[in-house]
Amino acid sequence: MVVSSYSAAVALDKDGKEIQKFSGSEDHFKNFIHACRSRRVDDLHADILEGHLSSALCHTGNISHRLGQAQNPDAILETIKGDRFAAETFERMKEHLAKNEVDLSKDKLTLGPVLKMNGKDERFIDHDAANAMLKDTYREPFVVPEIS
Repeated sequence: MVVSSYSAAVALDKDGKEIQKFSGSEDHFKNFIHACRSRRVDDLHADILEGHLSSALCHTGNISHRLGQAQNPDAILETIKGDRFAAETFERMKEHLAKNEVDLSKDKLTLGPVLKMNGKDERFIDHDAANAMLKDTYREPFVVPEIS
């Protein structure tokens, strides 16, 4: 488990004992607000596009998970066996979970679809269900307008 703020984090074992502390530079949220107030792009530690793309990657994983289904480890491995990187990563995750006493016969994992993004329009390619999750449904007067 990792307990974090915007500029620091603490990793805990399954019993809640601290394993390691991590600290970074200035709080990223604080840096963003500072740059907004100063109106100087140079005050940002990273270009805003980098933050957008990083968070989009997290949202893509979450959308895939929400569209996925619980499966046993053998079925997941069979599905991903053609992707060496995915299969190796999955095996490492299984080892990690086993060391932390997670029983995958009881606690099923979720396998979601592989989502491919058209970077120009920021929509998923051939996946209407995933595209439907890109934007929430809003109520008046808080509707976000469609701009092309």
